[in-house]
Amino acid sequence: MNKWYQTSEAGSGAAISSRVRLARNLKGYPFPERLDARGRARVIEAVREALENAVTPKLGYYDMTELTGDTAVALAERHLISPEFALDDRPRGLLISDDESVSVMLCEEDHVRIQAFGAGLSLSNAYAAAAAIDDVLGSTLRCAFDDRLGYLSQNPANLGTGMRASVMMHLPALSKSGQSARLANTLDRLGLSMTGVYGDGSAAKGDVFRIANRVTMGITEEAAIANLNSFAMQIATKERDAAERLAENISIQDRIHRAYGILETARLLSADEMLDLFSWVRIGVDGGIINANTAVINELTITLQAANLSLENGGITDVDRRDAIRAKTVKEKLFC
Repeated sequence: MNKWYQTSEAGSGAAISSRVRLARNLKGYPFPERLDARGRARVIEAVREALENAVTPKLGYYDMTELTGDTAVALAERHLISPEFALDDRPRGLLISDDESVSVMLCEEDHVRIQAFGAGLSLSNAYAAAAAIDDVLGSTLRCAFDDRLGYLSQNPANLGTGMRASVMMHLPALSKSGQSARLANTLDRLGLSMTGVYGDGSAAKGDVFRIANRVTMGITEEAAIANLNSFAMQIATKERDAAERLAENISIQDRIHRAYGILETARLLSADEMLDLFSWVRIGVDGGIINANTAVINELTITLQAANLSLENGGITDVDRRDAIRAKTVKEKLFC
């Protein structure tokens, strides 16, 4: 089955993907940090029984303690689990749909972390998918809820709705023109965060950022989704405008064409170099300098990270072989 980021509807604009995450805890159990192995097993089994066969798309279950380290890292690279969840050695579980549009972490920072994904700017659809799973969970199990504080969480930042909605955006023009730090400060004052997906702040690798809501109390989920969606659209417009201005500079045009040529002819590509070259190509596309399928760029940004590429090719560990496969894959998919 194709994954959600490999479909024909995959986003081609600055918004690579949308994610909605809901944090829930079961009433009557300590938060995960205070749970012993037996308590974790009880929580995992209760949630598994409630969700595994009761939601659409159907969710398969994985015992995280039985997965190899490389497999866990690959899941984190695809943002299906958090890096902390991948590295934890305590009992924990994962429910995931075949197309990877839905994942549910069990005994991460909270008992239940529901995540729903969609290509491009698709926050409403992602929220609908996450809320449907939340409804099934709530109809079977009692979640920890307070009339004043809302859903209770081990992390006070999640009190209230327990929702974190985010959009992963490729913003090379804003980043390379020095506007990303100022944009992050503006968003912070408006109750949103802007962090690097492959790094932090304005120096994020590949100019890939995550824009997310920070306010979870005093606002409905629907209002938070609408607010984030509006800002993401504005940021995408700013990115196109910045790319058009940059593309007027002949030295930028040269960088764009050089990046395009390297991607087309390189025999070796590291993940960091690939992300940097993708940034210049996207500026060229948005600036009207070159033509390239940015939906493919979005997909490769996710699938050609180190652990995923290694697992897809028999668990190779040799760096040169991995970089050679990455270069060959980019050439075949982007220039076919």
